[in-house]
Amino acid sequence: MSTTNSEFQLGGVNHVALVCKDMARTVDFYTNVLGMPLIKTLEIPGGAQHFFFDCGNGDSVAFFWFPNAPEAVPGISGAAQMPGRGEIVSAHGSMNHLAFDVPADKFDEYVEKLRAKGVELGAVLNHDDSERTIAAEMHDGVFVRSVYFSDPDGIVLEFACWTKIFGPDDARHAPAQADGNRATLTPAG
Repeated sequence: MSTTNSEFQLGGVNHVALVCKDMARTVDFYTNVLGMPLIKTLEIPGGAQHFFFDCGNGDSVAFFWFPNAPEAVPGISGAAQMPGRGEIVSAHGSMNHLAFDVPADKFDEYVEKLRAKGVELGAVLNHDDSERTIAAEMHDGVFVRSVYFSDPDGIVLEFACWTKIFGPDDARHAPAQADGNRATLTPAG
């Protein structure tokens, strides 16, 4: 999926920085379960650490470990549940989940690989434009397939694959404002 940005030449996500409770456990999960190479480590003054993992396409997912970080609060600092399993609301400014792009032709194979590694998975979801936004079966209107799971700190992760190319009619909903009213949609360009 690629669209043109008329303001900035962006090349994707350089990195997303998250916070973990145990860096050794995080390194084990991201390297041994998800197969991401650990590409850079930093010791930060004050005893903190910052580690980077290659998640493909030149992008990285990074973790901070702070010796005095507060505990996570599910439903506030992140989603309380995986989509399809319960409440997914999280606080303003939080990260709800992190989706990794996977090839559509490998999606089912990767779901089985995660299962074989003992990762607890949510249901495979076929996202479409129906009222429920989820279809029980694949059809031409499904635009992304996904499966959700959590890392050792409860960060909700997703393997997702695009299944269609978007057109002008795919961005048609007016954005909600803080008061619940809808703003006028003004596409960039």
